[in-house]
Amino acid sequence: MITVRNLTKTFGEHTAVSDVSFMLEAHTSTALIGPNGAGKTTVLSMLTGLLTPTSGTIEMIGVNDMRKEIGFLPQYPQFFPWLTALEFTEMTAKLSGISGKEAKKEAEKVLAFVGLEEAMRKKTATFSGGMKQRLGIAQAIVHKPKVLLLDEPVSALDPIGRREMMNLLKELQQQTTILYSTHILNDAEEMTDQLLFLRKGILVEQGSLTDVRKKFDAPRYKIDFETEEEALQFASQSQLHATVIGSSVSIEIIEGAPTMGQLMERLVASTFRVKKVERVTASLEEIFLEVAGR
Repeated sequence: MITVRNLTKTFGEHTAVSDVSFMLEAHTSTALIGPNGAGKTTVLSMLTGLLTPTSGTIEMIGVNDMRKEIGFLPQYPQFFPWLTALEFTEMTAKLSGISGKEAKKEAEKVLAFVGLEEAMRKKTATFSGGMKQRLGIAQAIVHKPKVLLLDEPVSALDPIGRREMMNLLKELQQQTTILYSTHILNDAEEMTDQLLFLRKGILVEQGSLTDVRKKFDAPRYKIDFETEEEALQFASQSQLHATVIGSSVSIEIIEGAPTMGQLMERLVASTFRVKKVERVTASLEEIFLEVAGR
């Protein structure tokens, strides 16, 4: 749907984004991940047309003016405090080319969709952070864009607000293509078809969550003991690649060994009090730290 090739942006002698290429398929969700200053906002700003690339291309199949097909929610959206949510959304609808009664109708429809039906006639100055994010989504989708770009859409929300926003985005994914930047990795694990890892303006890794996990997976067993002393004793006696963390021991699996059966035989034959044994894989946070630390 959207193809980005060799996207680069420089500011004077500083290169904010360098030679970034990726594709966004229709009705998919892509997470743009990176630490602060990695270039995430710069990439999104070039896709929206707010910034002109120094070099590289952005193409949407069958579309000449991409701006009409893009909805954008910046990290810190600004609203006119003297306007109601309905007035603000109707205004953005008209700015997007929707006219007259149709603009008001579409504004009412999207405000209801994002859960602001009861509050649409209240002034935005009275809105909580979560309500403002919902209003930001409403103004971004009122013109029915093919692509929705979101810059850190849940970073300023509390856990309940994040959960509500993620549920809303899952619904939106049925209607549009989503690209969102985030540093909250639990959200990326929950809702993504593609991961893009940015570091210092360079796309250092990309792929599906499954593919990225396979590439960076460090399979291991985690054994929880009753006491830290038992964990230390087992690790010292095991002759395995073991790491002790509190009362738990992490055992690396190297070339398929040890197997779960072999590990269980050792534990059953011992006198250690074991609470739990499980096979674990690398979390997205661990993968991110490895990728970002290259």
